[in-house]
Amino acid sequence: MRSPTEARPSEARNRLLSTATRLFYTEGIHSVGIDRIVMEAQVTRATLYRHFTGKEELVLAYLNEADRALRGQAEEVIAAGLPPADTIRAISASIAQGIQSPGFRGCAFLNAAAEYPDPESPVHQAVLAHRQWFLDTVTEQLARIQKPGAEAAARHFVMMRDGAMAAGCLFDPDLICETLLHGSERLLEVYTATGEQNPAS
Repeated sequence: MRSPTEARPSEARNRLLSTATRLFYTEGIHSVGIDRIVMEAQVTRATLYRHFTGKEELVLAYLNEADRALRGQAEEVIAAGLPPADTIRAISASIAQGIQSPGFRGCAFLNAAAEYPDPESPVHQAVLAHRQWFLDTVTEQLARIQKPGAEAAARHFVMMRDGAMAAGCLFDPDLICETLLHGSERLLEVYTATGEQNPAS
């Protein structure tokens, strides 16, 4: 069993990450400095640098936590064993629920990409990796309906999701979610009908 002394560094890291997550998401990454994070997390600079090499590593940890949470939600939906169309509906509903949640400020990954436009940046690369995972996940579900055209339909779905996430913090979130769910349903109707017309696919 770990002693309280051994546990303290982990607790400090959790405070640093939770504080950074809150500030990065609500105020933007570049606008929040290390001093602010250290002060609000109630740790020293030395403690921060014991757990993270610098701000960039802290940003990557923030995005990793966001990625892990979203993957967990998707895995839970998929594990329910629903028909593929219902899985897509459930994913859409999960996105809508996030948009309607208090304090919603858009997609953490799209926000980060806007602040780190350099394609070679590790932060930008983390954003791309997350988005590729999401595209692959949706493609796999649509391919269970029919394989031809699955990736194109998935890209369409991801674009609708992106639009809803961007608009959800600018306009009426209920209206945005209604539009997203309607668009997702229409996409499924068209895609499923195409599959029915090509039973050999």
